[in-house]
Amino acid sequence: MDYENRFRQHLESLHQEGRYRVFADLKRRCGAFPVADHFTESGTRDVAVWCSNDYLGMSQHPTVRAAMHEAIDAVGAGSGGTRNISGTTHYHVELEQELADLHNKEAALLFTSAYIANDATLSTLTRLIPGLQIFSDEKNHARSRASGMAAGPSHIFRHNDLEHLECFLQSVPLDTPKLIAFESVYSMDGHIAPIGEVCDLADKYNALTYLDEVHAVGLYGPRGGGIAELEGVMDRVDIINGTLAKGFGVMGGYIAASRACCDAIRSYAPGFIFTTSLAPAVAAGALASIRHLKRSDVERTRHRERVQTLKTMLADVGLPVMDNPSHIVPVMIGDPVHCKAVTDTLLTQYGIYVQPINYPTVPRGTERMRLTPSPVHSDAQMAYLVGALSELWAACPVANGQYVRLAAE
Repeated sequence: MDYENRFRQHLESLHQEGRYRVFADLKRRCGAFPVADHFTESGTRDVAVWCSNDYLGMSQHPTVRAAMHEAIDAVGAGSGGTRNISGTTHYHVELEQELADLHNKEAALLFTSAYIANDATLSTLTRLIPGLQIFSDEKNHARSRASGMAAGPSHIFRHNDLEHLECFLQSVPLDTPKLIAFESVYSMDGHIAPIGEVCDLADKYNALTYLDEVHAVGLYGPRGGGIAELEGVMDRVDIINGTLAKGFGVMGGYIAASRACCDAIRSYAPGFIFTTSLAPAVAAGALASIRHLKRSDVERTRHRERVQTLKTMLADVGLPVMDNPSHIVPVMIGDPVHCKAVTDTLLTQYGIYVQPINYPTVPRGTERMRLTPSPVHSDAQMAYLVGALSELWAACPVANGQYVRLAAE
């Protein structure tokens, strides 16, 4: 076996499909977000970042940074171990208590990422509940879709289709253990799930509910508890999965649920047991961010206004922005090579950084740009972005619903 050649063949297939990913070498400037330094072979230049998941800019908030500095000075850099072996600092304990309060649950459990939280929780639930059947929305994020399918028998229902979900639930005996896994905000299309109606079905068919709120926590609800808080249904959801890396601006993931559920995952999940805990400074920063956003609605109000302003500006000039009720601003392109050509041109000619979104993140033929305006994106930056996109669309117009590739290709 020629292993190196096998690697090259797989990479070449990505290049041919236009799906090979190139990472932008960025250095964000504290206090100047969304501006960053972009490092290239020819030098360093300014770019405006339009695709960050730091939705509210909390990673650079003075309160968050001060908490992290204080924690480093107090206890040092690392946690020193797993949660079981000396890695449970007081910062971790406080953060879990704050998260449980945020979601009105008895307990919460920290992980190093929301991906790990999903993988560890879903796989452990199938071990603790023999015969557990998982019912998963077809547009669930790859992290939860993969975790659910690996964890046990899965039924994939059509996106936000309650009738299709009920058909699957009806096909399984009532006394069979069940779990419905779905998201509140679907991060590529911006759709919002009918959480209350899903909970109605869960009650009717004796199923647990597992709600992924990673793209909603911090951004929705009077205290940043997510869509479930906004709609007043948090008490009806059994397990809420969230992240500290998006709306809260730091890193890490968690679940919030009953005390018994969190304790069982804590005690049985290898992904929790054998992983070094979050650095204390990270936990301290997340704790400060959550506490701030529980009290302050300034960031959320400004964010909503910025999102609506950008959506209106894009629609007004005829750009194919996908309508949705959330903060996600997808601009459809529909071809991977064209998508990369557009985003490459934005970066090299206009100093605008947007990462192309291709398969497998989205289905083939639905490749897009995903814009994420923040509270600190200015009117001038929005006008410049819309102007640049208008020029590119004028150079590659729509023909019979298909986008014509740039002549340079």
